Amino acid sequence: MRGASPVREKQVALNRKNARLRWGSQLSRAQFSALGELSKEFGFSIARGELTLIEGRWYVTHTGLIRVARNNHCAGIKVRPVHEFSDPSIQRWAFEATVYKSRTCRGFAGYGDADPSNVSPLVRGAEMRVAETRAVNRALRKAYGIGICSVEEIGSLPSPAGKVQPQSMNENRNGNGNGVGPKVRDRLCQIIRQYKLDPELVKSYAVDFCGTKTLRDASREQVENFVQSLADWAEKDRNALLCQLNSYAGAKPQENVA
Repeated sequence: MRGASPVREKQVALNRKNARLRWGSQLSRAQFSALGELSKEFGFSIARGELTLIEGRWYVTHTGLIRVARNNHCAGIKVRPVHEFSDPSIQRWAFEATVYKSRTCRGFAGYGDADPSNVSPLVRGAEMRVAETRAVNRALRKAYGIGICSVEEIGSLPSPAGKVQPQSMNENRNGNGNGVGPKVRDRLCQIIRQYKLDPELVKSYAVDFCGTKTLRDASREQVENFVQSLADWAEKDRNALLCQLNSYAGAKPQENVA
């Protein structure tokens, strides 16, 4: 892409580094090329959770779309339920969202629907909010010419094989003493239970957050920072956290835990 700013060029380099750390050999030359274009044109950041790779395709997140709207001085977003396509008795919801890029803009409309059959188990029971988010995402993608789909628009993702219990985030087994101590581990387990989070997705997010190849490579300080960040996010906006965790559902596990 022509005329990319130094800031965007730096974002390209950061995204490529983070992509290699997270997905490694899974990335093809075409995927790297697409990542570069998305980074230059929209400034999406993998580290901020704005872009993710699922089954070989790039997906933007609600967080990334909202940032693009804010950076482009979006004038407003109007959302309304579409009653004729909704049925609250079976948790089926449909919304229309309209994005106004400026005060004189006629608006870009998008529709979103959700019911128990097309949402992840992680957000089961929150179909109304999922439908609203999907409508907003589609409208934002239309308004700002973003051709890739958003994570929140896709249906239920394949569940990773097997469940990793929170206890697996344990003392480092390589003897370097940088593992998760009992107090930090107990706090993490408490957060997972309290907010009903998926332990394996939390673990994948922890590896990404700490910027290490495996969780065992993370220092105690890195893990403590992650746990505090997880607790803060869960308390302030659990639905946004669930969407972030859901983006890891299609990712290849970072490590095998005995």
